[in-house]
Amino acid sequence: MDVVSVSARKGHGLGKTALLQITLLAGLGVAGDAHCGEKVKHRSRAAQFPEMPNHRQVHLLGAELLDELAGKGFRVLPGELGENILTRGLDLLALPKGAELHFPSGAVVRLTGLRNPCRQLEGHTHGLMAALLDRAEDGALVRKGGVMGVVVQGGEISRGDPINVNFPDGPVIPLQPI
Repeated sequence: MDVVSVSARKGHGLGKTALLQITLLAGLGVAGDAHCGEKVKHRSRAAQFPEMPNHRQVHLLGAELLDELAGKGFRVLPGELGENILTRGLDLLALPKGAELHFPSGAVVRLTGLRNPCRQLEGHTHGLMAALLDRAEDGALVRKGGVMGVVVQGGEISRGDPINVNFPDGPVIPLQPI
């Protein structure tokens, strides 16, 4: 389980710039990223609920999804789906709410929910939004757009960093869209 790529972007929009390293700021998010802050930064939510806490400070995505998309004919590079941290070898979607991802610098991200794929994906490639949605055997909608989290402890994250997962105490609560 490790970090494949890290990305950030000052302004809002779909893609983020792949970098060598990002800095996580406790209680805020990724330094220099449009979603960094204590209050919600998602444009539509911020317009309606400006005092809402920011539970979407960091976006994490599994590189396995990029592999799957490539197999379906989509060419998606690291950062292009808006993720801050691209991982490999970690089933992010299966982790419970409150799971904590620990990085060598001491940085800790606590998972808060699933990213709900949005229409902006169609600006990348037609059909991409639909490719990030699926159905489970029981018919439930599966959102493959990654997970969101908050920064519990700040620090640097670089490509190649290993990731350790700590599970929350108490009942397992599956991640829900936020």
